[in-house]
Order: sequence, then C-alpha cells, then structure tokens
Amino acid sequence: MSFLPRLSQNLRTSTRAFSSTCTPRTAKHPFSFLPANSLSPKPRKTGLTEIRGPYYAPVTQTYLDELLSDWGEYVDGIKFAGGAFSLMPKERLQGLIDVAHKHDCYVSTGGYIERVLATSPGTSSSQVHKYLKTCKDIGFDVLELSSGFLSIPTEDWALLVEETSKTGLKPKPEVGIQWGAGGDASIAELESAGTRDPKWLIDRANIFLQAGAHMIMIESEGITENVKSWQTDVISAIMSALPANKIMFEAADPAVFTYHIQNQGARANLFIDHSQIVQLACLRKGIWGTGATFGKIVTFGEGKES
Repeated sequence: MSFLPRLSQNLRTSTRAFSSTCTPRTAKHPFSFLPANSLSPKPRKTGLTEIRGPYYAPVTQTYLDELLSDWGEYVDGIKFAGGAFSLMPKERLQGLIDVAHKHDCYVSTGGYIERVLATSPGTSSSQVHKYLKTCKDIGFDVLELSSGFLSIPTEDWALLVEETSKTGLKPKPEVGIQWGAGGDASIAELESAGTRDPKWLIDRANIFLQAGAHMIMIESEGITENVKSWQTDVISAIMSALPANKIMFEAADPAVFTYHIQNQGARANLFIDHSQIVQLACLRKGIWGTGATFGKIVTFGEGKES
C-alpha cells in the first residue's frame, strides 16, 4: 500500500476514534482530505433534501440527469407541483421518473389530489382510487395529500392516508396554518383568508402519523412565505410537538432554509427549489455560508438514523 492511501485511511480512522464534529468526505471527492460535517449517505431518514421539479421551470430529462449526475448525492427526492405531471405525455413523464430513480431519488406527486377530490365529491371514490393506482403504476413513490384549497373532515383526510398506503405509495400529508395556501396568492389575499391555530396543524399531523403517514410536509405560507413577518413561534411549536424525522418544512427561499438549519441543525428535512441544491449542500456540510452561518453549522459523530 502506498503512503497516500495509508495516510487517507489513518485520517478516517483517527477522525472516527475522536468523534470529531467534522469527518473527511468520501474518497471519490478530490478534496476529501478537507473536513466537512458528517451527514448520512443515501438512502437517509434525516437531513432530507427534496427539490421542486417541473413547474416554475420546465425541468427536462436531460437537465435532471445532468443536475443529479453532479449533485445527486445531496438530493433525496424530486417533487412535481401544481399537477404538472398530468400535462405530460406518458413516456416523457416515465422518463423523468426513471432518471430520478437512476440517481436513487424518490419521486413525489406534490399537491394535486385536492383537484381530484374537487372533481369527484361525495361518496364516489372511483376517481380517487384510479388516481392513486395510476400514480403507483407510472412509478411515483410518494403521494402528497394537500388540502390548502379544500375544507375536508379530518377523518376523511386520515382515510386518504390509509388508502394511499394500501396502494404501496408513501402518503405525505401537507398541513399548514394558512387557508388557501399553495396558489401564489398575495399577502393581502391570504391575510383576509385568515390563519389557523398551530394546535390545529399539530393535532392533525399526529392523527395522520397514526394513520400511517410516511412524512408530514409543513406548508410555508402563513409562516415564512407571503407574510409581513415570519411566524417563528409556529415553527417552534411544531418542532416541540412533532418528531423531527417525520416532518419536512417547505423552504424554497435561501433565507428560510438558512433559518431552519440554524435552528434545527444540519439534518433538518427541507423542500427547496432545484436551483438551490448547491447552496443548501454547502450550508449542511458547514463549508460555506453567510456572515451569520460561516463556521457555525457543525455536526457531531456520524449522526443517528431513526
């Protein structure tokens, strides 16, 4: 064995032995000899990064493949938005899903079932079950269950969680405090609609977890998005009441995901725009940041998956 490989091996062994706050990155990186925060490798259960796919930008197969070839190590999931997938030819949609799976990323429908529910109200569930089956058959892994625009009984929502799980999809209810969230409404419009008490959000999240929810998505509108001032007390209440490994915060703004990393640590589960992968990865690894975060984001040991 040459000197350099022995040195690299000794460095890794020494770092583990002393439970350093930083560990060398894997050997496939040419700068793996430099320290960086230790984060779990994929597939991981904490420190998840879910990115937005086609919606504000028409992400293509080629773009997604190139993006994940460079940065897929730091991406866990791809989420569609606004029902965009329903507009795509089947072979193109499957192509995007296949690219994500090629890079060990799950694929989420994003919020759309509320549109399906709105077009098949009452006791008729055939359209909903057809939607669930089609999502599963075409290759989706996670089905988001949003109700930002709907008034739906909690027990019905929980039933949707159970029905989704039966299809083999991972149900991911999205809950928030803002009525009418999810449609890029103005601050004034959302303020007039009003917000719910955080306890409402927490109670329903617990019900959905008991019903088999894989993860809870926390809607950012009314908390950090489209508000005059952030409702950080709501974030604190959520973090105190719900298991950290079962919640993901929408944070498609650098200032927002920086706040979550500062307050939750490098292993917070976050949903961001695909254009922000590198900035978030640098922040999680503790190698760069703003004046407020530079050198201040650290981990200890290898982390604990639960």
